[in-house]
Amino acid sequence: QVQLVESGGGLVQAGGSLRLSCAASGVIFSINAMAWYRQAPGKQRELVATITGGGSTNYADFVKGRFTISRDNAKNTLYLQMNSLKPEDTAVYYCNANINTGWRSFDSWGQGTQVTVSS
Repeated sequence: QVQLVESGGGLVQAGGSLRLSCAASGVIFSINAMAWYRQAPGKQRELVATITGGGSTNYADFVKGRFTISRDNAKNTLYLQMNSLKPEDTAVYYCNANINTGWRSFDSWGQGTQVTVSS
């Protein structure tokens, strides 16, 4: 059993910052790629940023230069530093991780954390 738990969401004014965390627990041998997604009301879930096991990162154009994805492999934790937040960043943010238990690999999702940016 593997669980991903996000934290760090909240209400912030435009231009402000938030740092999201996603802690993985359970039977984990290693974690491959990890990612942050978001879903705004009435919209499809969209990819925000990814990070490989080796630390290579990629970002959606709409967050480049403002958001930074990182991970602490020793703690099985994923982070998203969000700066210069805009009202259009308002969404539920989900973490995703490809978990290797030693005998199989699978994708796991967190329950989501709400980020609300006021204008």
